[in-house]
Amino acid sequence: MIINALRGFCMALADSVPGVSGGTIAFLLGFYDSFINSLNDIMGRDNAKRKKAFFFLIKLGIGWVIGMLLAVSVLANVFESGIYKVSSLFLGFIILAIPVMIMEEKESIKGKYYNIVWAVIGIAIVVGISLINPSGSGADVSHMNIGTVIFVVLAGMCAISAMVLPGISGSTILLTFGLYMPVITGIKEFLHLNFEYFGLLCSLGIGIILGVFVTLRLIKKALEKFRSQTIYCVIGMMIGSLYAIVIGPTTLKEPKDPMTFSTFSIVFFIIGAAIVFGIQVAKSVYDKKQLAKAEEKIEEE
Repeated sequence: MIINALRGFCMALADSVPGVSGGTIAFLLGFYDSFINSLNDIMGRDNAKRKKAFFFLIKLGIGWVIGMLLAVSVLANVFESGIYKVSSLFLGFIILAIPVMIMEEKESIKGKYYNIVWAVIGIAIVVGISLINPSGSGADVSHMNIGTVIFVVLAGMCAISAMVLPGISGSTILLTFGLYMPVITGIKEFLHLNFEYFGLLCSLGIGIILGVFVTLRLIKKALEKFRSQTIYCVIGMMIGSLYAIVIGPTTLKEPKDPMTFSTFSIVFFIIGAAIVFGIQVAKSVYDKKQLAKAEEKIEEE
């Protein structure tokens, strides 16, 4: 329960920040396949699998909600005052995460270097998305009408698809649609019982639910039948997200200059890299304990 809640907590912190995906966290912590399969099984017809998936996602969801509420409560201020430090932290996170993913998926990568074209495609996808909306002016959601609702629903579908893919951030998608700050503000105001943004949040929620039904089966099939190509594409997306992080300051409500060497923070970069290293150490310790328990159970039998 605690382990899965912590997993969800870490995913939420990543999902809340443009440029980083909760799917990347799931991959680094070694439960990405279980996460995708559970989301798929909960929509299936096998009651046993559906029950197992439900309890797994509930445990994960508890941590995710806590992490997201914590993130939302401070993000609005942090992005205005410390965007370059946050960006530096996640550069360190992603740069160390890339070799970690390569090592984790070496069987899918080794000897299949012709699939590197999919890495190039992954880079192009993320960079292209980042270039679509270089300004942080945001979408006008002050008056919700049928056109605005459809727009927000589509954004929600795209965002949830990105959130479950390692390498591309759902928050980046929301930035592209000009909805990141309105959504963050809306959640924060809703927690203070201000329902001005209720229509926006409901429309986004509908889009997220539709996105889960439409895209998750495609992702699961891709990982099962075309794992090498998918992993290469994901690695490309992670590389592309470095660009998204660097230009992240330009997407704020009050746009700032892209990050440069003068605004880059080596301290926060090292902290980001240390987080990935710590996650890998914790994962290694946990895996060894699980293996030891399995061996003890076999000996007892």
